[in-house]
Amino acid sequence: MTFSVAVAGASGYAGGEALRVLLGHPEARIGTLTAHSSAGTRLGEHQPHLRSLAGRVLEPTTTEALAGHDVVVLALPHGASGAVAAELAATGADPVVVDLGADHRLVDAADWRDYYGTDHAGTWPYGLPELLHPGERTASAQRAALAGVRRIAVPGCNVTAVTLGLQPGVAAGVVEATDLVAVLANGYSGAGRSLKTHLLASEALGAAQPYAVGGTHRHVPEIAQNLRSAGADRVTISFTPTLVPMSRGILATATARLVPGTGAAQVREAWELAYADEPFVHLLPEGTWPTTAATLGVNTALVGVAVDERAGRVVTVTAIDNLVKGTAGGAVQSLNLALGLTETLGLPLEGVAP
Repeated sequence: MTFSVAVAGASGYAGGEALRVLLGHPEARIGTLTAHSSAGTRLGEHQPHLRSLAGRVLEPTTTEALAGHDVVVLALPHGASGAVAAELAATGADPVVVDLGADHRLVDAADWRDYYGTDHAGTWPYGLPELLHPGERTASAQRAALAGVRRIAVPGCNVTAVTLGLQPGVAAGVVEATDLVAVLANGYSGAGRSLKTHLLASEALGAAQPYAVGGTHRHVPEIAQNLRSAGADRVTISFTPTLVPMSRGILATATARLVPGTGAAQVREAWELAYADEPFVHLLPEGTWPTTAATLGVNTALVGVAVDERAGRVVTVTAIDNLVKGTAGGAVQSLNLALGLTETLGLPLEGVAP
């Protein structure tokens, strides 16, 4: 099944990564590429690594430019994709629209207003195929929910890492969801391509910088939403991301209080059951811990889990590439399900080393 795809926001990191992944997809054909301030320039000025598309001229992001494609990927700033999607629908066009931004991820409009400060654009099917539903120990309902859909909301990259790390324990009832702590090391590409002083190499190299401290990060309600999906009645999480000197990657260390009477074997069994048949989420052997280097450029999530018996806590460490499994790769994985294609089609598994 060959499909044409337009990418809005093709000059940014997320848009460029979506193009890189789609170029490796045997059924995708790249159509119109659009941008805002970069409209009228060639893609190669912004994405010089995408040699086969370097000569393409970026068009303004209009419904006319995006209509007529089978798939439209919106790699736009938060708050922008909702309006574009609504305008596209008003034309009568009905492509599969994949939103890499936050506009359609949250179910609760009040959460959106609290964390984003604008009106909610509505909720779309959630593009995390591995998401567990209440009563599930392995993900099947989420995949069924994505089959044949025309709209996909791609999760936040931090959300993907923390959710995959913690949800098996929540679903199995071996951890408590009201005393969660997550500390993340994040690559700078997660901050986007904007020119800000703290993102300059002279400021960032050799430094680690926390941000959105004290529960203010916009991914907090989305993480809670996912863990409630996995079966938690109530979720409280202390979430602290930190920029570290790497261009890509997330290393998410998340801990949860162990349910009294639960042993290490039960904990291990919960994670093994959840991810035994997952093509992209890999539970590492006991005593082995993931590195971000092992996930660069690929759609894998590597997870390690252990029990800290003295603290009475489960410790999980999850590594992903924020631009692949955390964004563009996860988007294409969900798109494959929506189009009735093999879920793994066109998605890289083998990393690059050293």
